[in-house]
Amino acid sequence: MQPLKIYIDQQIADSPLTESIMSRFKCPSLTVRNVQEVYSSIAQADDPVQKGKEILFLTRNKGAFVKKCPGTSYYTCCGYKILHIGTFCSMDCSYCILQSYFHPPVLQYFVNHEALLLELDDLFAEKKIYRIGTGEFTDSMIWEPWTDLSSLLVPKFSGQSIAVLELKTKTTAVNRLKKLQHNRKTIVSWSLNTKKVIYDEERNTASLSARLKAAAKCESWGYPVAFHFDPMFIYDGCEEDYKQVVEQIFSHVSSENIVWISLGTFRYMPSLKTIIQTRFPDSKIIYGEFISGMDGKMRYFKPLRINLYSKMLRWIREYSPDVMVYFCMEDDEVWKKSFGFIPSDRGGLSKMLDKSATIHCGLDQS
Repeated sequence: MQPLKIYIDQQIADSPLTESIMSRFKCPSLTVRNVQEVYSSIAQADDPVQKGKEILFLTRNKGAFVKKCPGTSYYTCCGYKILHIGTFCSMDCSYCILQSYFHPPVLQYFVNHEALLLELDDLFAEKKIYRIGTGEFTDSMIWEPWTDLSSLLVPKFSGQSIAVLELKTKTTAVNRLKKLQHNRKTIVSWSLNTKKVIYDEERNTASLSARLKAAAKCESWGYPVAFHFDPMFIYDGCEEDYKQVVEQIFSHVSSENIVWISLGTFRYMPSLKTIIQTRFPDSKIIYGEFISGMDGKMRYFKPLRINLYSKMLRWIREYSPDVMVYFCMEDDEVWKKSFGFIPSDRGGLSKMLDKSATIHCGLDQS
């Protein structure tokens, strides 16, 4: 999706990067002194979420670029780091937590990359293994048509050996990655779901087939890849549908090149329910068998989650006995009943993921 209007923070209006980005658009733009002008234009709309997807705000990040993953209380977190390059998304998934996370939602991109690079230098100097991703508050690759972000980050990570960059997406915007020097320090990953969920709940995203073809491209260019089934949905026929997705993964890419596969079922803050009912009145995803979790989010009943997880693991293991499979935000009981062990048995989830990244991406553990 192309924005219909662009706002430019006056503080970065003369930035060469701003000028470069603006040269790729033909839509109207307005330089603003007060960012509240941007927020107000979105908040006053009948559908602020949709309005937020139609406006691009170029500004600078006034806080840290490298952050800890927020995780959630009481559930096992993977120790991920977030590279905070921008916020919100031009795609439109019914279940997206960003609809209620940002008030108002703003599609904004940070252009003060000098500060970003300095923070990465400081991180690399720590000589510790880090897994860093840009896809927590936005999709990693929606920015490709508008910016040179991958051309900045991928070569940057290729020049060191203690951290990996993960670019997570639902798009096929990978062509610029082909000629970049990556040294296997960038993992390209896709959020996957069944064809039914993609069709019904993921507006303006690439099809399942297109995502997997893009993954095969990246593998052919030497990149390690990863996949995320999060959120998974429980509905009549879902098991056969998810089994087919697993089959399609391994028909497109080799198991030896998959760094990890994550699993997580649909969960949502209560505030998201009204937004889904209003913006996606035909969606049925909020009417399943839910209970309030320990973190206050609505989750499928635990036995239902365990049943689906156990089967997913079995299907994946039929193709790859060794690929790293893990949960995003589940407790020890779910780990034990689904996988037969808990992360602490193997040194903790962070250690498990660091080990997989080391094996597939050639990290230096010394």
